Amino acid sequence: MIKKTTILFDFDGVIADTEPQYDLYMDTVGSRYNSGIENFASAIKGTIMPDIMEKYFSHLSDEEKQKLEKEVKDFELVMDFPLVDGVVDFIDYLKKNNFKIGLVTSSPDYKMERALRVLNMEDTFGTKVTASDITIGKPNPMCYLLAAKNLNSDPKECIVFEDSFHGIQAGKSAGMKVVGLSTTIPTEQLKEKVEYVMPDFSDKGFLIKVLEE
Repeated sequence: MIKKTTILFDFDGVIADTEPQYDLYMDTVGSRYNSGIENFASAIKGTIMPDIMEKYFSHLSDEEKQKLEKEVKDFELVMDFPLVDGVVDFIDYLKKNNFKIGLVTSSPDYKMERALRVLNMEDTFGTKVTASDITIGKPNPMCYLLAAKNLNSDPKECIVFEDSFHGIQAGKSAGMKVVGLSTTIPTEQLKEKVEYVMPDFSDKGFLIKVLEE
């Protein structure tokens, strides 16, 4: 028997396998603008740009901050969005079986409008929560709680699919069941944070098991 009624998807690393692009690009950004840490891309996964600017680039001048933000925007407006294996079929299954589905991402509106248009997913989700809709980003649960509210769902009825530690923490703090995708972080590390880990959405039997438990 299905026990959950609402499925919430992160975007990068869950719907689209974009993290390899981000890793290469954001590591160069961290180096060029003196973020002060190694593995910059890993440190910021799942976080919104205002939080990144405040935490890692407060030393920059206003002019430098504007330049950095423009560079990131320009990158996001030309990047590719290769789909994670099986995600379209899984979403089709959910819609045919009357699940509520939502998108919860730390990405800005301008990127998501383009991404969903490119992927022909503009009308796929019952709600879309982006960085523009919240004041505190992941790992704070605000984004997931807002998505549940928009769908008139109890957080306890929700399953979150995430690929980052910040996103996993946000889902768990919202009181939701969280499934980890190992598109970004190795399976062994994810197993320490979530009950279920999978490489993609290709195993329909496994997915149904997750929905039923």
